[in-house]
Amino acid sequence: MSPFQRALPALLLLPLLACGPSKPDCSRFEIPLSPPPASANHISCTSTACGDGLNPPTSGPHCADTLRCRVHDTEQSRCLWLHNLEHGHAVFLYNCPEGCPDIVATLESARQQAKVGSNGVIRALVAPDSNIPTRVAALLWRRAWVSDTPDAEALQCLLALQDEEAPEAELACLP
Repeated sequence: MSPFQRALPALLLLPLLACGPSKPDCSRFEIPLSPPPASANHISCTSTACGDGLNPPTSGPHCADTLRCRVHDTEQSRCLWLHNLEHGHAVFLYNCPEGCPDIVATLESARQQAKVGSNGVIRALVAPDSNIPTRVAALLWRRAWVSDTPDAEALQCLLALQDEEAPEAELACLP
């Protein structure tokens, strides 16, 4: 067998390896862009005027503070994570009063795929939210994907839009 014949199988695989992982077909998922908020001012973290009136909110007035980008096991103030959205962070929420470790694991896995800040911290958080109307909500500034079942491809498609609309995009997040 000639050297060329021995190398032929590797040469045939090379184009496939160069392509990298396949990208999902994002046209299958509706991740609409909501209208710009009337205001995105900082307000008191205890204010009921937090957000844009959507459930879950994706923009609007919010606290001056942000949440740490990690997995939270207790419900967090919407006013806080709205500020995270303004900074281009992804927020993954779940509503499972009886517990749902499989859903949380899927959201944690999606969180790991989010962009990393200049300080090396993944720019996304996971938290429970008893007010969302579905079991899962994945959010960016002015964007939401909601479902009763997490879909890894849909979450990947949402993350492909990270920073696109955020007024203060690409800001690092505290660990």
